[in-house]
Amino acid sequence: FFFKQKTAYEIRNCDWSSDVCSSDLDRILLGRQKVWPAKRFSTFAGFVEPGESFENCVLREVREECGGEVASMNYLGSQPWPFPASIMIAYEAEISNPDDVKEDGEEIEEIVWLTREELKKNVASGNLLLPPAISVARAMINSWYGADALKELQGGESWRN
Repeated sequence: FFFKQKTAYEIRNCDWSSDVCSSDLDRILLGRQKVWPAKRFSTFAGFVEPGESFENCVLREVREECGGEVASMNYLGSQPWPFPASIMIAYEAEISNPDDVKEDGEEIEEIVWLTREELKKNVASGNLLLPPAISVARAMINSWYGADALKELQGGESWRN
């Protein structure tokens, strides 16, 4: 007889990541945390609080980090995160007040709305560093950008300093 040992893994940390789009879906909102190198931008992200749903976390964090009011959101998927017992949950969110958003000054130091052409230009020139290709945030940016993302969004990548 062979007995397989079953190991239970508890997920202790749930992070979410959301690409925030304007109401016309032609612009994406990216933010830069204070701890990141200059020019490094990504989708918005945060931690799920105990007892909080993923959806409520997206609503709360987008409001806290940039003042955005989420009008709609779609679950995109998940990704194991390279920290013990962590997972990233990915959402796409459309906000109803794109002209009113601003960085919170605490976690988010700078935000930028970009069209696909502006994103391509800034990545190519080195004026904007995207998350690494293995991250769910980069997959979300690439998905929003479209089929040519792998070819056209070539440039620098960065984790942290």
